[in-house]
Amino acid sequence: MSKKLAIAAATVVGLGIGGTIAVTQLGGGIEECGATAVAGGDIGGSFELLDKNGELVTDKDIITEPTLIYFGFTFCPDFCPVDMARNSQAVDLLAEQGIEATPVFISIDPERDTPEIVGDYAYNFHDKAIGLTGSAEQVDAASKAYRTFYQKDSSGDPDYYLMQHTTLTYLTLPEIGFVEFFRNTNTAEEVAETVSCFVNAT
Repeated sequence: MSKKLAIAAATVVGLGIGGTIAVTQLGGGIEECGATAVAGGDIGGSFELLDKNGELVTDKDIITEPTLIYFGFTFCPDFCPVDMARNSQAVDLLAEQGIEATPVFISIDPERDTPEIVGDYAYNFHDKAIGLTGSAEQVDAASKAYRTFYQKDSSGDPDYYLMQHTTLTYLTLPEIGFVEFFRNTNTAEEVAETVSCFVNAT
């Protein structure tokens, strides 16, 4: 698959999942922020993955403050670095308001992305960013919890393959869980504004 086709596929995945799901308003103080839930089931949930040191961590260890969760892979040539940079900028904008938030990168390419590689990749975007990976089974379970899609493209060079994957960022709050997603077209300012709304409403 060419890079141009890979970008098109990733766009379709991101917009397809982000654009066709039916949403309903959640009750409570966060309703005014546009909190959404997928009709027919929830997004998010428990997961067990490996941190940069190869230590097993759970969602409860990671989601201790507003968390921006992104599923991608470190060899990604387009959306992943742009979206992670955007999420990191949003975290800095929130810090200026006195709101602490964490960007999280979960690799959907455990074949290449070791804990150390993912940890370094995340840190290069922000010193608070957390990189997570795991076994194929652990990654698959986390992906299914957040209803993301990913698939290895095996048509090219086996050492330089790409991954088709969902290009959404999931805002998750401690004790509440998933409340909103962001497309790659959302700006850092829009992300920060939405996160701030949720924090101030809870």
